[in-house]
Amino acid sequence: MGLAGLVAGALIGGGAGAGVATLADDGGSSTPSTASAQSVTITDPERATTATAAAAKAAPSVVTIYVSAAGGSGSGSGVVLSDDGYVLTNNHVVALDGAGGAPTVQVRTSDGTLYDATVVGTDPSSDLAVVKLADASGLTPAGFADSDSIQVGDLAVAIGAPLGLSNTVTDGIVSATNRAVQTGSTQDDSTVIDAIQTDAAINPGNSGGALVDAAGEVIGINVAIATVPSSGIPGQESQSGNIGVGFAIPANTAQRIAEQIIDTGSASHALLGVTARTAADDGSAVGNGAQLVDVNPGSPAADAELRSGDVITAVGNRPITTSTELTAAIRSAEPGETVTLTVRRGTDSQQVEVTLDETS
Repeated sequence: MGLAGLVAGALIGGGAGAGVATLADDGGSSTPSTASAQSVTITDPERATTATAAAAKAAPSVVTIYVSAAGGSGSGSGVVLSDDGYVLTNNHVVALDGAGGAPTVQVRTSDGTLYDATVVGTDPSSDLAVVKLADASGLTPAGFADSDSIQVGDLAVAIGAPLGLSNTVTDGIVSATNRAVQTGSTQDDSTVIDAIQTDAAINPGNSGGALVDAAGEVIGINVAIATVPSSGIPGQESQSGNIGVGFAIPANTAQRIAEQIIDTGSASHALLGVTARTAADDGSAVGNGAQLVDVNPGSPAADAELRSGDVITAVGNRPITTSTELTAAIRSAEPGETVTLTVRRGTDSQQVEVTLDETS
């Protein structure tokens, strides 16, 4: 197992008085729509904006995914990886958020063609999956950008099928990078993602769709939104839709996982070999690091002589204030990669190099 210490029902909050937002996946539960596919084209080049051009380039590579099983049905989005029909999407789309049963999958491409599809493999810990369209050819694979190079303020265009409405385009900016977020309603189904945050409108059904840059290249796979409870009555809470806080899995991570799933049916992840909890001063709700609870014998952490009680405050140049941030930082690394941890032990602080192991 990788890093633990995760809290079920992750919350995202602002400053004092800002309220609390609940993080939820953004798809896999909407009812398939009968709305026909609608191509994105540039009809007036003189009035076309950067978002227009980006959408026109990327839209042919984004599909709508319909999934049904004994436990229910839903729709989401996906991104074409190859001309013969490999498509990347979210695990929670094909798993129907745990509805159960073997899913039946169909995929509608941007030109309206409907294909039967099968699930090649899934990776729940990164919330990614790959499906393969039957008898497909001549599809338009998406172009992928280097997601490590994006900057806050860059144009971000989201393309997908919110509420089953295929080829829907919304635009905004990159609001933040390396945003550690946790989805899932219980400890068992929790997923920690090192995400790109955007204010481009993302709604249920956008899951698995593309977040693209000004050049129309994929910088992320849309995965989750923050929503605000609209009722304070226990048992009667409902969630709002888009509030301008959406998240995407960075393209570099998504591509790596997708290639592994296509090659082997599964994916591997970096392993530090600890469980951790958020460290905080007495009486404070503000985290100041990730405190190690257990260090697994024989793990990279043990080899680096880390021990219970140590507090990790940075991974490389990235500050760590919570256990969720530590989990996200480690999961964004590659197995075999050497990272530098800043570790607080008592009143002393030191830097420790750790070569991460691999786990599936």
